[in-house]
Amino acid sequence: MTVWLPFSCSLTNIYVSSTTADVTKKGDPKAQALKAAKAVKSASTTFKKKAKKIRTSVTFHRPKTLKKDRNPKYPRISAPGRNKLDQYQILKYPLTTESAMKKIEDNNTLVFIVDIRADKKKIKAAVKKMYDIQTKKVNTLIRPDGTKKAYVRLTPDYDALDVANKIGII
Repeated sequence: MTVWLPFSCSLTNIYVSSTTADVTKKGDPKAQALKAAKAVKSASTTFKKKAKKIRTSVTFHRPKTLKKDRNPKYPRISAPGRNKLDQYQILKYPLTTESAMKKIEDNNTLVFIVDIRADKKKIKAAVKKMYDIQTKKVNTLIRPDGTKKAYVRLTPDYDALDVANKIGII
């Protein structure tokens, strides 16, 4: 004889024979307890409950997943970019005006027209690289025509007149 037993859990309905149902009712309590413990243990290992994440906002934000670095098959730029402000670009030409000559003679200073983007440190480095001379300091100004003028003061161990002769200003 088969008995229909409806269960309220998510499992499907199960047919149980009346003979087995009678045995569990009449069996000793120790055996029933062991059987129940075994069933609970097997259920706890197969159906683990996931810990609930505490939500702090009502809006959902997509989680940040793995982002790999770019690994291109070939470089998109074939050659490295060249330095647009090298020493030849920075120092355009020396000034040979009367006031510039006076600076050379009296103040040990050379006067150059330089690139508008060049700063004092770059001008100092360019003068050292081009003419192999040490500079004490560099003063700059932007002329009304939009070009930059640099007054390069030399150290006392260099004579501006000799350097000007070597460059070809005088």
